Amino acid sequence: MKEPIFTGAAVAIITPMNEDGTVNYEEFGKFIDWQIENGTDAVVICGTTGESSTLKVVEHKECIKWCINYVNGRCKVIAGTGSNSTECAVELSVEACKDGADALLLVTPYYNKTSQRGLIAHYTAIHDATDKPTILYNVPSRTGVNILPETAAEIAKLPRVNGIKEASGNLEQISKLRELCGDNLNIWSGNDDQIYDVLERGGKGVISVLSNVCPKETHEIVAQYLSGNKNESKKIMDKYMKLAKTLFCDVNPIPVKEAVNMIGFKAGHCRLPLIDMTDENKNLMSDTLKEYGLIK
Repeated sequence: MKEPIFTGAAVAIITPMNEDGTVNYEEFGKFIDWQIENGTDAVVICGTTGESSTLKVVEHKECIKWCINYVNGRCKVIAGTGSNSTECAVELSVEACKDGADALLLVTPYYNKTSQRGLIAHYTAIHDATDKPTILYNVPSRTGVNILPETAAEIAKLPRVNGIKEASGNLEQISKLRELCGDNLNIWSGNDDQIYDVLERGGKGVISVLSNVCPKETHEIVAQYLSGNKNESKKIMDKYMKLAKTLFCDVNPIPVKEAVNMIGFKAGHCRLPLIDMTDENKNLMSDTLKEYGLIK
């Protein structure tokens, strides 16, 4: 049995930017403090929602190191160090381990569209080069690559592969994953609208976009379920379903960054090629946040 890196809700945290596009570390610190004060169980730094694909390698490393030092053990810090290049992923992962990350989040190689055998080779290479637990990240809608349950089961034989962030959206596949791996591979939901469904299939929590604006509530969806209060968990999930879906009214992380700006933090803009939402979607986001009492 592999003890999960965390149970509950990890925030797939945004990266606040200044007007000139540089990382706004002052605001980043305020946002992390607010997350921890409101029950976030772990911070995932430099994930997809953190715009990792548009960070230069030096910025990527700096963000991870800064976050680890700033959090200073107050919660788990999971470093997003995946890449379409195995060599680059190894470089980022080794550095994050040296800097003290609690774990690594490794998205499947994107664009290259490797085979299932290639996925095994990719994750094995990173595993063998590092000394911290790793979490696989399966999000085929963005990468074009799906980790099949049988492949995940093979990769899970590696001792430091701790779990998987499952964002395939395929609940049948997640059930098969649980059947094949049991407690040898922890499962976290990668889709906020499926938190409860994944918990029902043995999940340990969520790596969440919703947590950026509702950290306490997202934590509670998982905490209530794991403490045996399934009805309360489902009640909270149902209540926040509309907001979870609205946060994907445009390409992630465009909507969530706009939402974080609206609730009072200086998140800034996304880096190109991501651009601001249309006025129509901004109004939708504003109306939804008002409906939930997050803004006036």
